Amino acid sequence: MRVAIATESFLPSLNGVTTSVCRVSEELAAQGHETLVIAPGPGPATYAGRPVHRLPGVTVRGFRAGVPTTAVRRALDNFEPDVLHLASPFLVGARGVRDAALTQVPTVAIYQTDMPSYVEQHGPGAIGRGAGSLVWRWLRRLHDQVDLTLAPSRPTLEDLRAHGIPRTDLWGRGVDTRLFAPRWREEEGTLALRQALAPGGEVLLGYVGRLAPEKELHRLVELAHLPGTRLVLVGEGPSRNELGARLSEAVASSGRRPNLPPAFLGPRTGDALARAYAALDVFVHTGTKETFGQTLQEAAATGLPVVAPAAGGPLDLVADGVSGALYDPAVPGALRAAAAPIVGDALLRSRMGRAGAERVADRSWSALTGQLVGHYERVLAGAEESVRSR
Repeated sequence: MRVAIATESFLPSLNGVTTSVCRVSEELAAQGHETLVIAPGPGPATYAGRPVHRLPGVTVRGFRAGVPTTAVRRALDNFEPDVLHLASPFLVGARGVRDAALTQVPTVAIYQTDMPSYVEQHGPGAIGRGAGSLVWRWLRRLHDQVDLTLAPSRPTLEDLRAHGIPRTDLWGRGVDTRLFAPRWREEEGTLALRQALAPGGEVLLGYVGRLAPEKELHRLVELAHLPGTRLVLVGEGPSRNELGARLSEAVASSGRRPNLPPAFLGPRTGDALARAYAALDVFVHTGTKETFGQTLQEAAATGLPVVAPAAGGPLDLVADGVSGALYDPAVPGALRAAAAPIVGDALLRSRMGRAGAERVADRSWSALTGQLVGHYERVLAGAEESVRSR
């Protein structure tokens, strides 16, 4: 099969959309399919041995966005795909949908970013709500032209259907269990990192992801007063300095014997990222607008208990009381209340970590990409039937 992947984000940008596109590209290539990635530039011209067609791009709030030019149509014409995969479509994806319709190429959209909620968060009151409504109108118009839209979790699927998005189905995300695994916890480099981060045997509470307002990282202030703990953050983003000052102030005011200041490890990939996860004791997530939550899966695969909001994607990923804890984000102090029992009980952390690793053991990217190819085949069969019925 020839699969063109039009994405709103790709390397060198690191985020959930990029990770998904990279893993799907790798697995499609390994399974013998031909792929072309159409993505904002600059960046590598090839990936997984397959070409990457770069579009002009602009940087908005630290995010590299593609400019939807006629280059999208030229790339599709030259590649002649069987199906167009739209990764978190918005601008580049909208152009791809239009051009695919003109060339009668079937389309599968992967809904991944809750753009309406993000827009609402960045606008005050009624202005934010109005902007969010406009974005939903845009998304309905875009997805109405798509043959199939895939949601990553059941709560997100329900949300799409409630907002009138047609032709939807469920497709989760894989996790690289070869990279993210409990074995890292005893690795020499991990032990050295842990010793540096927790010289007094502190319980390490960690977050991995973009440091940005939409991730609602201000909630971590609730954990500043948990005795014998230290916050560890992996990632980068526009909130880095403000967040560092806010958390450091909260920790410093936590009592006569304050915790160590938060540790910011910066962005990490590959083995360095796997070690960072494995050095932690508890993984903490704060965002309430996640359509899935890939880092929650990676943490679980590493053998960590996960504490996350009872909203959106985490509802599918965390078994409350079994592999971690879900807290009500609307209740002040709920994050601290959920984390405290896990922090204080090493045996509970170990039991939850094992349960989490077992839950994600069969979610390899190979298996999930096989499911995705099945969705491609469905829309291809539908397109062929449409041609025959004319």
